[in-house]
Amino acid sequence: MIQTKDLSIIYENKRIDFPDIDVNQGNHFLILGRSGSGKTSFLNLIGGLSSPSGGQVKINNENIALLSSNKLDKFRGINIGFIFQTPHFIKSLNINDNLMLSQYFLGNRDQNHIDTLLEKVGLLNRKKDSLHELSEGEKQRVSIVRALINKPKIILADEPTSALDDYSCEIVIELLKNLSEENNSVLIIVTHDKRLKDKFKQFIDLDAF
Repeated sequence: MIQTKDLSIIYENKRIDFPDIDVNQGNHFLILGRSGSGKTSFLNLIGGLSSPSGGQVKINNENIALLSSNKLDKFRGINIGFIFQTPHFIKSLNINDNLMLSQYFLGNRDQNHIDTLLEKVGLLNRKKDSLHELSEGEKQRVSIVRALINKPKIILADEPTSALDDYSCEIVIELLKNLSEENNSVLIIVTHDKRLKDKFKQFIDLDAF
């Protein structure tokens, strides 16, 4: 499903080389690394948000760096759901409208799907609330729903638990794993959060390279 080969990037006049990975459909993969190890850059390369200085990323045997800008945007919208370290929402919209906006960009409108996902993360009764009314853990759960809203085959999460206490961390990770399994999606998480290491069978530690 996802293969990287000889991947590297130049950042602040420094070259960062990344290990090769090969992640099959439906698998969960953890990338650990301290601050400055390049883990977010690695995730951005995998998701097509950045272009590599060397090497390649293949998704379903397609080298995504060869896609035009428009085709890459469409490819990401259809195939990849992103969860960022700090959730980004439109503050003037409530939870439900933020999620509907994500559907709108791909020409979708499925309120039942939104309601189903919100129920699974325990926030259906909050869908008309504003984002500022939510805790950090609840915002991250909404981020998970948004990442899954268009049924992507790949979910990429950047430090999804770093701002969460142990209880919220456990909830968010189990939700991510369970919902990605239901959707048969690849799940790749990059983090410095050592609490996650024992929760994944497949992982690499960038600090070891």
